[in-house]
Amino acid sequence: MPADDTARAEHDTLFPDHVSTLAETDPEFVAFFDDFAFDETLRAASMNRHDRLVVQLGAIIAVGAQTEFRTMLGAALDNDVTPVEVKEVVYQAVAYVGIARVVDFLRITNAVLTERGVELPLPGQSTTTPDDRFEVGKAKQTEIVGDRVEAMYANAPDDALHFQRFLSANCFGDHYTRTGLDVRMRELLTFAMLVGLGGADGQVKGHVAANLHVGNSRGDLLDVLTVLLPFVGYPRTLNGLAAVNEGAPAA
Repeated sequence: MPADDTARAEHDTLFPDHVSTLAETDPEFVAFFDDFAFDETLRAASMNRHDRLVVQLGAIIAVGAQTEFRTMLGAALDNDVTPVEVKEVVYQAVAYVGIARVVDFLRITNAVLTERGVELPLPGQSTTTPDDRFEVGKAKQTEIVGDRVEAMYANAPDDALHFQRFLSANCFGDHYTRTGLDVRMRELLTFAMLVGLGGADGQVKGHVAANLHVGNSRGDLLDVLTVLLPFVGYPRTLNGLAAVNEGAPAA
C-alpha cells in the first residue's frame, strides 16, 4: 500500500534518495504515517516548509528523539534551513529543556554539519556581553511579554527573586537577543518546544500570549500544532490546542 502521490513527493523533497528500512519491515505503517505527516496535516496548515522544519526540530529535541532529530536535521539542511538557524534552535532549547537533554542533540548537530563540510565553530550570534546581558535581556523580555515583567519582579518573594533575574539575563539576555532567528520565529519555536516537552501547560499559555504580543496569530499557533502532531502525539498537541483556545479564542 504505497503512500499517496502528494505525500511521496513531499517525502522525496525532504529525504532525497533515502530508502527507509521501515518501508521494508513495516510498509503498511509507513504508508499511512507518510500520508498523514506529509500530506493530510500539511493540507491543514499554511506554514512554509522552512518554518515548519524549524519548529519540528525544536519539538523533536523536547521529546528527546535523537534518531528522528538526525533524520529531520538532514531534511532541514537540504531545504534551506541554514547551519546558523539549526544551531540557534539547539541553543535555544537549553533554556526550555536543559543542557542534560540538549547536549546530545548539539553533538549530533556538530557531527552532521562536519559530515557536510561545514566549518565549526560557526560565526558568533551573540549581541550581549556579561556586563549588559541582564539589562538588555530584561528589555527584550518586556518587548515580548509586556508590562507583566515588572509585576513578576514585584510579586517575587525575596528568596526567589534570583529566578526572575535568571529569566531576564539568561533566557532572554543570552538567547532571545541573539541573531540567526528573529523574535517572531523564536516565539513560535519556544511554543513548539514547550508543547513537545509536555507537562508545561502554564508556560505554554504564557507563550501563547507572548506569541500574540510579538505579532504571531492564532492561525500561526494552530499551524505549529498541526505540523507537530505526527511527531509529538495527540495528548501534547491537544493540550497546546486548549492553551491556544483559551488565550487566542476563535472569532
